[in-house]
Amino acid sequence: MFSMVKSVGIFGLNSYMLEIEADVSGGMPCFDVVGLPDTAVKESRDRVRAAIKNCGYKFPTGRITVNLAPADKKKEGAVYDLPILISILNASKQLECDTRECAFLGEVSLDGQVRSINGVLAMVITAKQSGISDIFVPFENAVEGAAVEGINVYGIKNVKQLIEHLIGFTNLTPAVPQPAQDSIINSMLDFSEVKGQVMAKKALEVAAAGGHNLLMIGPPGSGKSMLAKRLPTILPPMTFDESIETTKIHSVAGMLDKNHPIVTTRPFRSPHHTISSVGLSGGGTVPRPGEISMAHNGVLFLDELPEFKRDAMEALRQPLEDGTVTVTRASGTVTYPSNIILIAAMNPCPCGYYGHPSKPCTCSMNAVHKYLNKISGPLLDRLDLHIEVPPVDYKALSDKAQGETSAQIRERVNRARAIQNERYRGTGINCNAQLTPSLLRKHCVMTDEASAYLSRSFDAMGLSARAYDRILKVARTVADLKGNVEIQKDDIGTALRFRSLDRKYWE
Repeated sequence: MFSMVKSVGIFGLNSYMLEIEADVSGGMPCFDVVGLPDTAVKESRDRVRAAIKNCGYKFPTGRITVNLAPADKKKEGAVYDLPILISILNASKQLECDTRECAFLGEVSLDGQVRSINGVLAMVITAKQSGISDIFVPFENAVEGAAVEGINVYGIKNVKQLIEHLIGFTNLTPAVPQPAQDSIINSMLDFSEVKGQVMAKKALEVAAAGGHNLLMIGPPGSGKSMLAKRLPTILPPMTFDESIETTKIHSVAGMLDKNHPIVTTRPFRSPHHTISSVGLSGGGTVPRPGEISMAHNGVLFLDELPEFKRDAMEALRQPLEDGTVTVTRASGTVTYPSNIILIAAMNPCPCGYYGHPSKPCTCSMNAVHKYLNKISGPLLDRLDLHIEVPPVDYKALSDKAQGETSAQIRERVNRARAIQNERYRGTGINCNAQLTPSLLRKHCVMTDEASAYLSRSFDAMGLSARAYDRILKVARTVADLKGNVEIQKDDIGTALRFRSLDRKYWE
């Protein structure tokens, strides 16, 4: 006998509908799974056989063929255990129910328990778009899937519970979406604790307000890491669409918090400098998201930037420019989003004290140049803001006056972001850093004085076309923080000061 139930497959962030076909016929006993299954899918034969027996049903004798259609796409993982089990029970006439508008997802244990899987949110979205009315997922994934409106998401603890619902013996209640939570801000980290570093704090405010990338250069102990870790406390709250998009990435990577499966706090990722280019950009046999994509809609902090491998640093170039990471493997091509704020920190030389006002540098000039030249020109050009973080003197450190709090800075950032949201409504752009060339000309209108000032500075500083665009974007953010409609000369001056540090060290 033949039976078919629906499920959902996933490759990267792209999910697609599947038909799990089962045929039970006479002949020599065998159990085949076809349709480009990987090892984990093939092993489902043993899990499903044991689960059917241990749930009190009879595993059919004879020839069993299960087809995962479409057969031209690689299937991986244990997500298809549950639909395979239901399809076999239907084909062997041990279960008779209408599942035409249902889909099933989940790994099945040997005793019939349903275990959690990765990527549920993306798969539920696809099921809804395909007209599925009811989808059955592991109980631990139900709240995650319930974030999608317009589809009933049922959390299943075990096979018996599912079958009793399908035959009408009991009625399960669809999972309820988790109430929207406010962004959780780490109260232990606040800008009021940072002594001195007025220019660095201003640069981080501009970076947060416009979504700009930033490079900090300074000696050890000057507060670069301290400043970077406090950037999330002044970022604007995530929108619902940003939250769903970020949750999808973390779900595919298996990094969701079971207690709070919907990501509402902007990610802050800080990988060690020994990370490979694959770990940073993503990869694997079936490409998984890397640190760049895990930081989507948040912050990627790279401390000790020159210590990262050259290929890892160069892997940042395309994502910073395009806002996406494309990973190609033999199994296919996957594109992950990567709208991030990159914060990089570095010492000016191997010993860290080149240019220090009191401590002598022990490096030769050749060693200094070699160290600095680990950062390529194209990567440096993609960092909108370049800031020197000098050592803090005793007077600033011992000052008992409280500095500006993160809440006060965040209020200004939110006002600037509100201006940008209104300005770019309907364009798909969230902040100034994402401006396209056409929108740049439309929205970055300068006064005559500002235009003349930038013209003189462009030739004097030998800026590139990319640097010109990025200076305009930063100036637009500075103007938004002030509430200026047009970009003033002072706004251009501030943007240029945040862009001139590479001339000091790299020339």
